Amino acid sequence: MDQLLIDLAAVLAAASPLIFATMGALISERAGVINLSLDGTILLGAMAGFSVALAANSVPLGFLTAALIGAAVALILCLLSLNLGQSQTAVGFVLALLCTELSSFLGAPVVRVPGPAVAFAPIPLLADLPMLGPLLFRHDPFIYMSFLLVPLVWWLLFSTRLGLLLRALGERPATAFARGIPVLRMRYLACMVGGALVGIAGAAYSLDLKQGWSYRHTFGVGWIALAIVIFGGWRPWRIALGCYLFAALEIVALRSQSGLRGIPTQVFQVAPFVLMIVVLALVNLLASPTLTRYIAALPEPLRRPITKLATQIVAAAPAALGKPFERP
Repeated sequence: MDQLLIDLAAVLAAASPLIFATMGALISERAGVINLSLDGTILLGAMAGFSVALAANSVPLGFLTAALIGAAVALILCLLSLNLGQSQTAVGFVLALLCTELSSFLGAPVVRVPGPAVAFAPIPLLADLPMLGPLLFRHDPFIYMSFLLVPLVWWLLFSTRLGLLLRALGERPATAFARGIPVLRMRYLACMVGGALVGIAGAAYSLDLKQGWSYRHTFGVGWIALAIVIFGGWRPWRIALGCYLFAALEIVALRSQSGLRGIPTQVFQVAPFVLMIVVLALVNLLASPTLTRYIAALPEPLRRPITKLATQIVAAAPAALGKPFERP
């Protein structure tokens, strides 16, 4: 039981940067902007956050720097795509490559250099609770914030007027504009806030989860974050479930590595990514017209539960996602 609690607590910790990255991507995409720069932004945020924290001996300043880096990358994406009409996909992909190379070049002086890290901060009294204490209340402040971020984003998107406006930008921007909403300005705001969260996720890797900085420090988690947003159907709670699922796969791979010594370590490093891609492919398969026709041809007792399951799993992307907006 103790080992199970330790593993579950490790899953919660490992998923915390992904929670920040996916919530950032969700806010941006709900507003209609695809930000494919996530992987490079996370790397650049990790490098810059660690470098500033090391130079200033201040972890909060490192996180602030990473947030500003993420917002700046998102600003560049918005300038090139929303104002100059370039493809959001192409610009985001180029920014991902650029930020990746910048992180390697600029971060060379601090590779493998010991530095500051987020302090362990168990919550008094709550940390001593049986089972729940080790699972939820013996972490550091960043992990606690990841617990709060998901309900906060859900509340923002689905229980506030601002959330309604953001979702309108991703579904019917022309209608929103007709009602007096400044579409481009709001998209800028959403994308930059989302970018800041992505940058913070990067700093979490170098200042918390994988302390320090090294070449390709985060191993492609930005692409996984984008996949999890699709897997989660652009819904905060399902996205969080995807983050914890991926973290659980990482922990299982780590535990299996010590018991299966004859298998190369690279297999265990790549396995969670492969399994996540398989899950994403299965989710998308349920939405394919061919499979829909096959399901429709099934007998009623089989068709009804399968259709219900597919309806719950599959979710459509925001209607205006990635589409340029031109003022009428």
